[in-house]
This record gives sequence, structure tokens and C-alpha cells, in this order.
Amino acid sequence: MTKFTVEPQPKPASRPYVLMTAAYNEEAYIERTIQSILTQTHLPRRWVIVSDGSVDGTDEIVRSFARKHEFISFLRNERSPGRSFGSKVAALRHGSKLLESVGFEFIGNVDADVSVGSSYFEDLIARFELDPKLGLAAGFVCEKDRDNYESRSINRVHSVAHAAQLVRRECYEAIGGYAVLEYGGEDWCAQISARMRGWTAEAFPELQILHHRPTGTADNLLRSKFREGRSDYSFGSDPLFEVLKCLRRLPERPFVIGGIARFAGFTWSYLRRDKRPVGPEVVTFLRNEQRQRLFSIFHRVGEHRK
Repeated sequence: MTKFTVEPQPKPASRPYVLMTAAYNEEAYIERTIQSILTQTHLPRRWVIVSDGSVDGTDEIVRSFARKHEFISFLRNERSPGRSFGSKVAALRHGSKLLESVGFEFIGNVDADVSVGSSYFEDLIARFELDPKLGLAAGFVCEKDRDNYESRSINRVHSVAHAAQLVRRECYEAIGGYAVLEYGGEDWCAQISARMRGWTAEAFPELQILHHRPTGTADNLLRSKFREGRSDYSFGSDPLFEVLKCLRRLPERPFVIGGIARFAGFTWSYLRRDKRPVGPEVVTFLRNEQRQRLFSIFHRVGEHRK
């Protein structure tokens, strides 16, 4: 496992938090996810697990834990079969209704195919304690490479993964919760919306999120990359920024063609002039951020050449 140097952090008071999970056919992974939450040094006040139309043994596994642990609530959401990013967030929003009577300061998502260390959420809340303007936070997602879990190459401190994140309640309410989006990217949308309202978002590399689902076949990956390109367009990503982003992703699996597939998805939506689910103010804000990052990159390259 990748080793990080963890500096001592102040222990937070017992700040109450709640969690949500949408699970679709996750019988192979969800028990490991549940066990990792049960071992937390600071347990959530409530954890709502929504079976999003599962047809395998997911429901039975979750029900068995819900019977033993009062803070776990099980909810089944009926829908047509198949994985859907929009359906996942719709399930989370449906499950959030069970949290309305619960007092909490942070709300978060945990994917049904990950696990975290026993102090993960206590440590995460400590980061919020240190920064009152921190609105969203998470660790770095790590995936298995042979016998070890390694940090994903796409991890960035300014990009907060949805896999196991917390959102400060005031921030969550200000952005209207997680948005239901056809091509996914609810985590990206939440971060943009939060920063537009003066909050910050940060991922911490020393806090690991272990992702257990195998990456999948090349064909599935190509479809996923194409969808990611369409998602980028839907938020209004700057075309030049998208070109450089796709070039940077060429070394990722599936090598070379993955980056091409992502840019093809972006181009396809661009040529079709697909309707964006976000307003023009979001597009303007995102492009300004991206252009500032491009300027910073070009400036560093210029200084290096000098």
C-alpha cells in the first residue's frame, strides 16, 4: 500500500455526520464497505443505504446489517435494470429524506465498492475544523496494482472524489445537494457550485479510499471515456483545456485510445450543441478557473525554459 506521511491532526469534537450510499448489484463489495464504516472511530449518526433496483444479493446483505445496527437504514428504490449515473444520484436524493429528522453538521456519500481506514471520517472532520471555509473534502482514491493499492494518476488536491466525501451542511444546502446528471459528474458539479459560493474543496492524499471494483474491459473503458467527454462538455469545459486534459490522459488505460475516446465524446456533444444541464454562470465560472490554471501552467513552463 502506498505510504504517506501523516502529520498529527487535532482531534475534532464529536461533530455529527450522516452518510448516504446508492448500491446497484454490489453483493461482491458492499459487505467490505459496511465493515469499514462499522470500524470507524467516529460513527455516523445515520447511514442510509439505498438499493437502487438491485437484483442480486445486495438487499439481503444490507438488511442483515441494518437489523444489527440501529444507525443503518435500508431503503429500496425500484427502477429499470442497468447502471445509471442519473439514477444513482436520484436514489441518494430519495434516501436523503430519511435524514431530515437527524441533526448533523456534515453529510456525505460512500460508494458501495470502496473501503476506508478506521479513522477516515474522524480525520476528515479534523480538516474541516482547521478550515472554516472548507465546504467539500475527501481522500485520494487508490486502486489495486498487483498486490498493492496505489493512488490514481488522476487524483488532484483540487478534485474531490465522490467515492467517500463529506460536505459541510451549510455548503450542501447552499448548492442544493447533489445534482442528477445524465452523464455523471455530480462531484464536479458540487465543487463548482460550492466554489462559486465562496467555499473551498480539497482532497487529501494522506487519506486513502480503496476502490475494489476491477477497472473492467477495454470496451467498457472506452464507453466510459466517451461518456466522460460528454460530461465535460455538459459543464462547459473550455475546448483548449479539454484538449490538454485528454492529451494528459493518453497514458491511462486503455492507453492512447482512452484519451481519444474522451475527446471524441466532448467533440460529439460540441458538434451536436447538446443542451447543458447547468446555467451560463456555471460555464463562465468554470472556464475562468480553467484558463487561470492554463495560464499558471504556461507560466511555469516559460520560467522553466528560462
